[in-house]
Amino acid sequence: MISPSNPLQPLVDALRAFAAERAWEQFHTPKNLACALSVEAAELLEHFQWLTEAQSQALPADKKAQVAAEAADVFLYLLQLCDKLGIDLIAAAHAKMQVNAEKYPVATARGSSKKYTEL
Repeated sequence: MISPSNPLQPLVDALRAFAAERAWEQFHTPKNLACALSVEAAELLEHFQWLTEAQSQALPADKKAQVAAEAADVFLYLLQLCDKLGIDLIAAAHAKMQVNAEKYPVATARGSSKKYTEL
């Protein structure tokens, strides 16, 4: 669960209030939020479809604003999902970074895109 000292808590509280004002809690089940998250992630990806690497790194301002809006949707759905499941997203991210550090030690992973099982 997100602790009151977590910097994301005000945003979580605002999301709860937003949903409550609209009586949307009934729709915000973990399954539905995970589905919505996947859809929004696909909409984010759509902005990069068919772009070259160089184009994807130099988005015009209007396209960057659209990407920002989709990234926000992904973030907000992820935050709501974690809230519903009692997951402290920041703590989970720190724990996952530690796991990744162990799976991808600098000595073997530096400069490589191989999966940890191939290092």
